[in-house]
Amino acid sequence: MSTISLHDTHNHDSHDDHGHHKETFLTKYVFSQDHKMIAKQFLITGIIMAVIAMGLSILFRIQLAWPDKSFPLLETFLGKWAEGGRIKPDFYLALVTIHGTIMVFFVLTAGLSGTFSNLLIPLQIGARDMASPFLNMLSYWFFFTACVIMMSSFFIQTGPASAGWTVYPPLSALPTAISGSGLGMTLWLISMVLFVASSLMGGINYVSTILNMRTKGMDLWKMPLTIWAFFLTAILGILSFPVLVAGVVLLVFDRSFGTSFYLSDIVMGTQVLPNEGGSPILWQHLFWFLGHPEVYIVIMPAMGLSSEIMSVNARKPIFGYHAMIYSLIGITILSFIVWGHHMFVTGMNPLLGGVFMITTLIIAVPSAVKTFNWLATLWRGNIRFTPAMLFAIGMVSFFISGGLTGIFLGNASLDINLHDTYFVIAHFHLVMGSAAIFGMLAGVYHYFPKMFGRLMSSKLGYLHFWITFICAYLVFFPLHFLGLDGVPRRYYAFTEFEFMQKWVTVNILVTWSAIIAALAQVAFLFNFFYSIFKGKVSSQNPWGANTLEWTTPVERLHGNWPGEIPTVYRWPYDYSKPGAEEDFIPQTVPFSQTMSSNMPHDFEGNAEAERIQREWEEKEAAATGKTKLD
Repeated sequence: MSTISLHDTHNHDSHDDHGHHKETFLTKYVFSQDHKMIAKQFLITGIIMAVIAMGLSILFRIQLAWPDKSFPLLETFLGKWAEGGRIKPDFYLALVTIHGTIMVFFVLTAGLSGTFSNLLIPLQIGARDMASPFLNMLSYWFFFTACVIMMSSFFIQTGPASAGWTVYPPLSALPTAISGSGLGMTLWLISMVLFVASSLMGGINYVSTILNMRTKGMDLWKMPLTIWAFFLTAILGILSFPVLVAGVVLLVFDRSFGTSFYLSDIVMGTQVLPNEGGSPILWQHLFWFLGHPEVYIVIMPAMGLSSEIMSVNARKPIFGYHAMIYSLIGITILSFIVWGHHMFVTGMNPLLGGVFMITTLIIAVPSAVKTFNWLATLWRGNIRFTPAMLFAIGMVSFFISGGLTGIFLGNASLDINLHDTYFVIAHFHLVMGSAAIFGMLAGVYHYFPKMFGRLMSSKLGYLHFWITFICAYLVFFPLHFLGLDGVPRRYYAFTEFEFMQKWVTVNILVTWSAIIAALAQVAFLFNFFYSIFKGKVSSQNPWGANTLEWTTPVERLHGNWPGEIPTVYRWPYDYSKPGAEEDFIPQTVPFSQTMSSNMPHDFEGNAEAERIQREWEEKEAAATGKTKLD
């Protein structure tokens, strides 16, 4: 039989040649160097940290909803931080600080990217493992250590760091400023340095693996959008995270060695401190040079996962594959030149502010391209509403509704009025928090069979989605109106100013919605952990997907494929192709086996393949009297 693919058969390292000795409990489950096990470690650690962060948010939401009431149960759990059943103002700020830190860095960065980059990069590009499995293992354990150090700050006398998750000086630069500026802040800084080290080790590994270890036939334009998203996310992290470390080192110098990088003209009580020449604005520049790429480090993996899941469950090719990739590249480049929009109120030169405003508005263009392409992929698709598909669609919903408010905040003249109000909270939690969490949950439901060989309960998945989706909007959408009325964020109570008091009833609605959303996560946690052991056993390819990970055995295998690694012949989105016998054609199927559905653009200018296809079509026309177009 003629073959359209001109690739020769190949023989990668077989499983036996890969040199894996018999594993002990420690090497298999604890200090594993298998990327699939490391992905599970990242995921379960991320879930635990998310539960902690959710608990912290419920605590400070209770304070905002009922600022004048006491809850004796709070004193039972929090001790001196809630004497008389009311959270103390300084501990309230600590709750806000650690909640934001955990969610942005430990859940949405490490939990999301660490899980799915580890799981999918080797499987989807056709590699036995990461370029450096040992470095991959170190990446997880640095992350785990960072989590432990961050949480340990709750058990020290002065309490956790209390300067907001952005830890602006001078609160973070003066150890004696407030109780949360002392040892808790030191632990925060140590934790973040370890976290950045973890991210850099992971990012270098991801980039090296994607560039060097793709299987035969897997060129860049045959990679799934998930891999493109993980690849560009890793590049973002490698280029931006070191800037935060530089800023942290200078902050440590100010805190411990009497320097004045961020301090000048500071009065503590009646004492004038000797610091001169520094500027807290320097920290803002360094922090946000990481901080805005960080937004896309969080959202791009969710975009990649949602793109893949939507195409699989709409049974359609992703709309505008190349446009999706170019938009990801555009977001990656532009994200480095928009950080100043966080600093419009710092006395920035209006001309420079105008430049940052323009770049901020321009970055909406690739985001709009992606949104249009997602909607076009769904349009007239043969949609299967699995829990993963619902969460992917939910991600698009939050990305649209939250992204529209970003246009307001990207405009310098409007941002001056909305800055540091609840409008920012609403925007941030919709476009990044909720969208990224929904993308992550979509990935968990979709790839659970690949991680654990079993299926999660769809009924519990639907319950989890609808309650979480409705409550997320009830929590964050009303906050836009508080912000438009000028209500500042991070305030301990809304009863101090008369104009804020009318919003207390809205805060009660928001808090009850948050509590119900938290309870909905119990359904997810039960579904997740129960299904690991008791879920329905999955088939090898339960969703009828095209990508390489679904060609590996269901049972765990270090090395992924028992024999040689499959060759890739086609792009990953051949769904519902006219003339094909089934509604999906895996990447490993040569064009010679799908003559009736081949299109001219499938061959990428391969003259020999085009000739073979043309000869076949001529024979078919002669035999049937019809051309392929007929």
